Amino acid sequence: MQDDTGISFFGALFNGLIWLVQNIAGAFYNFGYAVTHPQLWLDWSDKASIMRFVYYGGSVEFFFVVFTLFLILTAIGIYRRQFMWGMVRVLEGFANGIGRFFAWAGLIMVIQQIIIVFMQRIFARPEMSFGLGIAVEKDISWFAEELKLYNALVVCLCVTYTFVQGGHVRVDLIYSGISFRAKKVVDMVGSLIFMMPAAVLTWMYGWYFLWRHLIVPKPSASDSLERLVMKARALRWNVETIGFSPNGFNGYFLFKILLVTFAGIVFVHAAAFFYRSLLEFIEGQGSENKYLDKDTLGEGEEAYEGAH
Repeated sequence: MQDDTGISFFGALFNGLIWLVQNIAGAFYNFGYAVTHPQLWLDWSDKASIMRFVYYGGSVEFFFVVFTLFLILTAIGIYRRQFMWGMVRVLEGFANGIGRFFAWAGLIMVIQQIIIVFMQRIFARPEMSFGLGIAVEKDISWFAEELKLYNALVVCLCVTYTFVQGGHVRVDLIYSGISFRAKKVVDMVGSLIFMMPAAVLTWMYGWYFLWRHLIVPKPSASDSLERLVMKARALRWNVETIGFSPNGFNGYFLFKILLVTFAGIVFVHAAAFFYRSLLEFIEGQGSENKYLDKDTLGEGEEAYEGAH
């Protein structure tokens, strides 16, 4: 009985490894085929092309293309550490650039909220109009609900920027008491075991959640490519424009797009965090925060942070 269990376990393990190798090898073919046949998934005048895009965006094939690219870049970076540092600088620069730009949505949100309060309480107006030349005139409740979009922009698009700046809350039970290289091991494991899988799961959920509010017939994660292409015959755009109130904000499909974008940039930054942790582990404590582009409050920041 025990021997049969052991054989079954090692058999399943062997089959799993074969499946993994086959998918990694197949990633080269899938990537090459997608690049050389863009009309099959980017020509959205063809309904079948849209369905192929939907299918492959949340498919095993797409995951292994990304995963294989990560393995290749990691191997090159280990061989040439300066190349890996270059990837860290580019990816962290991308996170900082996106975050610094969309952080202004927080200021817009505050200004718009102040205007709404003035229009409601002082001028007693039921609607507002914004715009240059062509004005956008909506009910005040529309602008009030739109504030959620600005908040979502900050949360979803500034998340990796905040990570680079060290602004996320961290519950520290053992991290501060271990050695520098042990910390880097914890960081590498965290990026591979927690950040990347969480981003992949969020993407898989968010991808089909997005498309189910953009087109009909509604696609499903369980649909095969053949079934989705068959559904394409009846495909039509059906973008979600229903608000929570009759005159409220009706662009809630934007939140679904932000969810997918959030998952994508978190996955990319998980790779950047892994690379930085690996390089700092190899090069030692002298390389800590090397090339790190952190915002500063100027002279006296250290005293502020110590008091804070």
